[in-house]
Amino acid sequence: MNRLGLIFSSLLVLLALASSTLFVVDQRQFGVVFALGQIKEVILEPGLNFKLPPPFQNVSYIDKRLLTLDSTDNEPLLTLEKQRVVIDWFVRWRISEPTEYIRNVGTTEAAGASQLNRVVRNAFQEEINKRTVKELLSDKREALMADVKQEVLDQVRGAKPWGIDVVDVRITRVDYVDAITESVYRRMEAERKRVANELRSTGFAEGEKIRADADRQREVAVANAYRDAQKIKGEGDAEAASTYTEAFGRDAQFAQFYRSLDAYKASFSKKSDVMVVDPSSSDFFKTLRGGAPTATANKK
Repeated sequence: MNRLGLIFSSLLVLLALASSTLFVVDQRQFGVVFALGQIKEVILEPGLNFKLPPPFQNVSYIDKRLLTLDSTDNEPLLTLEKQRVVIDWFVRWRISEPTEYIRNVGTTEAAGASQLNRVVRNAFQEEINKRTVKELLSDKREALMADVKQEVLDQVRGAKPWGIDVVDVRITRVDYVDAITESVYRRMEAERKRVANELRSTGFAEGEKIRADADRQREVAVANAYRDAQKIKGEGDAEAASTYTEAFGRDAQFAQFYRSLDAYKASFSKKSDVMVVDPSSSDFFKTLRGGAPTATANKK
């Protein structure tokens, strides 16, 4: 039994030793073999590989995929006209040379992201200092991002290359700081109110103008109608006078009698009208006293 146990233990040790010499590199990773802290070999292709057991050799893995670095701070940047703006950006980057990356940056993706964040922010600050807010919001923003990308590439490919490749740099948001934003909103609100008041004033003036024109047209129409009415009335009065004249010309006594009746009608138009005269001696009632019989006699 002791011999079997020894054999079984030996097999386990051999299996453990063999497993420590084997490692698999995924297609999404680089495999880096270290020998006593120094880079011994970089495995670029996926598959099964061999190494010496620890502590003679160790292996670490670095992601070879396209990585994304997003901006994490909201510190304002100064534009050419000294306006404080806050920008959001992201960078697409990947590790292209594992050996240079490990020697000059670190053994993890987080180390590269931390240093790259600092370089990208400095590049944005330098380029934004050269541009106005209007340029940041216009189609010139593409040129800004291209310049930032070139500055970052110059940094990571300098005297001590980082072993990374920056694929793209993009701005996702440009905004004023909160205090300036509130001031801008207030100015926009005041401007909109000014425009609204101007439109109301213009509308009121136009309304008054329309009402004045309508009143003028009404007055003209009423005046023309009154003129036409007076003209028709005058023509009617003239026609009536001509008719009366012709009728009265045929019989003078009838004309006198008719005029007297009109005078009586006008004098006693109301029941409350009172006239104090002597009917026997007044010429006003002469027709009333003798005109009717005379007219009757003449008719006979």
